[in-house]
Amino acid sequence: MALSLSSRSFFTSSYKSLSPLKNPFSSFPIRQYRGLFALDPCKYNNKTTRYKLPRRRSSFPTHASTALQEAPAPNEKIVLPTNESSDGLLRIRHTCAHVMAMAVQKLYPNAKVTIGPWIDNGFYYDFDMEPLTDRDLKRIKKEMDRIISRNLPLVREEVSRDEAQRRIMSINEPYKIEILESIQEEPITIYHIGDEWWDLCAGPHVETTGNINKKAIELESVAGAYWRGDVKKPMLQRIYGTAWENEDQLKAYLHFKEEAKRRDHRRIGQDLDLFSIQDEAGGGLVFWHPKGAIIRHIIEDTWKKIHMERGYDLLYTPHVAKADLWKISGHLDFYKENMFDQMEIEEELFQLRPMNCPYHVLIYKRQLHSYRDFPIRVAELGTVYRYELSGSLHGLFRVRGFTQDDAHIFCLEDQIKDEIRGVLDLTEEILQQFGFDKYEVNLSTRPEKAVGDDEIWEKATFALKDALEDKGWSYQIDDGGGAFYGPKIDLKIEDALGRKWQCSTVQVDFNLPQRFNITYVDSNQERKRPIMIHRAVLGSLERFFGVLIENYAGDFPLWLSPIQARVVPVTDAQLQYCNEVGKKLKASGIRVEVCSGERLPKLIRNAEKQKIPLMAVVGPKEVETETITVRSRFGGELGNMSIDEFISKTKTASENHTFL
Repeated sequence: MALSLSSRSFFTSSYKSLSPLKNPFSSFPIRQYRGLFALDPCKYNNKTTRYKLPRRRSSFPTHASTALQEAPAPNEKIVLPTNESSDGLLRIRHTCAHVMAMAVQKLYPNAKVTIGPWIDNGFYYDFDMEPLTDRDLKRIKKEMDRIISRNLPLVREEVSRDEAQRRIMSINEPYKIEILESIQEEPITIYHIGDEWWDLCAGPHVETTGNINKKAIELESVAGAYWRGDVKKPMLQRIYGTAWENEDQLKAYLHFKEEAKRRDHRRIGQDLDLFSIQDEAGGGLVFWHPKGAIIRHIIEDTWKKIHMERGYDLLYTPHVAKADLWKISGHLDFYKENMFDQMEIEEELFQLRPMNCPYHVLIYKRQLHSYRDFPIRVAELGTVYRYELSGSLHGLFRVRGFTQDDAHIFCLEDQIKDEIRGVLDLTEEILQQFGFDKYEVNLSTRPEKAVGDDEIWEKATFALKDALEDKGWSYQIDDGGGAFYGPKIDLKIEDALGRKWQCSTVQVDFNLPQRFNITYVDSNQERKRPIMIHRAVLGSLERFFGVLIENYAGDFPLWLSPIQARVVPVTDAQLQYCNEVGKKLKASGIRVEVCSGERLPKLIRNAEKQKIPLMAVVGPKEVETETITVRSRFGGELGNMSIDEFISKTKTASENHTFL
């Protein structure tokens, strides 16, 4: 006999306390699973996820943002249910966690059990035991199959707290004593698998193990996880599994998983030489390589241009400040665990900034404002630094230094709606520039503990709702999910695989204006406190770049590609002309490089591997006629054309965000 725990009795109530170590797919900390994992399912119609089975692919992708570009394309749709849409699937996954724990303890009698919840794509279980290998997972899966085939009943039993404690102690499961102490509900419920194994659990489960399709289950990986997410506590062995209702769903999921792996921004970033994170400098610190830096430059220029057109003033502020500033802002009280240690300079303490907000408030405070000055909009691409455990770092998605596209609006109460609507319009414009036009929107309202009176909360929340409805966007309300300082709108973008990524946020803040005592003079010459709105569109440049890489699988559209064209000679005899072509293209603003030194087929193959949108091939005929033969990654062979024609078409396509 042994014990595990359902997500209903411990996991959901203490989600953020779990291990910060890696999950099997993307190295994100498990405490961030539902919000950040690259493999979170996309919900269509609020209930289902659509993936497709593969068929043979064509030799060229037809569009940079197609969901399965350069990968097997689908010909049969499989609708993957979610835990929310299928109670049966949730029960299967939960029972699979129990069956796996039972199998582990049959094979490894000294293993101690901890928790075993269902998660978005399956289940996992943590064990205190010897390290496991992939070979061990195969043994465990075979034992699970035997348990499933025996069609053992799952029986629920209610016991007193004392009885549960007696049973736990009798089988020497110390972690379960700690879990039992955290359970507030009475009575305590236990689930039995036959008469051989039992589990401290709130359910739900399938009726018998035979209700599980053993061919729709796969054990995926094993990883380390600290007990309760505390690095000072024992390191456990976490086994991840996926479970579905039938084999077709499993195959579709595994295909989706492979496609997500193919798009992994860490691999593509290395293959295309876009960025790196170097051990010599430290984890979570991003080096932007020349090609990645070009894309960042394009992102920044696009962002700045749109903001200036919409009435924002650009700012640049310091990366450090006196520690006292962060006391005033409240960050040292509420955010200290995410801040780097302070440094002493000339007997004063300084702090690397974790946020940009206080700096913008200080700029506001340097002069007295009239009600006629509002709204005041300021924006900054400001680099911030946050302490993250090394085990939680993940490529560009979770780093220690990153640049936020931060902006703050200071306005009057009756301007909130119009300013929020303006932010929503700006957000849509920027995201659509980069190919994102599907969103999931959430409006989070006042939590139990909050600053500000009821009237201003009600007015601000109504303004957010009114702006969303005026915009015509559907949204869901997260009741009580707002920040303590104000209500907020969060927006997730949907990528080419249907995954949702948290990027944009709009937050009303009643806290910082009060803490910094900022005011303005109203029409009656009285001092009043303005409303402050925080907002970000991209979130951070690093994370957004990672999303872009995975959305396009590194196959960036022409306007965003770091190298738009590569000029290649048939033989070295044409190299001089190729260099002349390259100089002319560069002078016209086209990002181009000339490559030679290999046979033409290899030069072409190398350009395809590097996902260069356009290739200009030069042979003796092209030199004689002063032309080039153009091949498009997206449009195939475009034939022979003059240099001026190529420049004109390329610039037009780039400006219009289309393909050549």
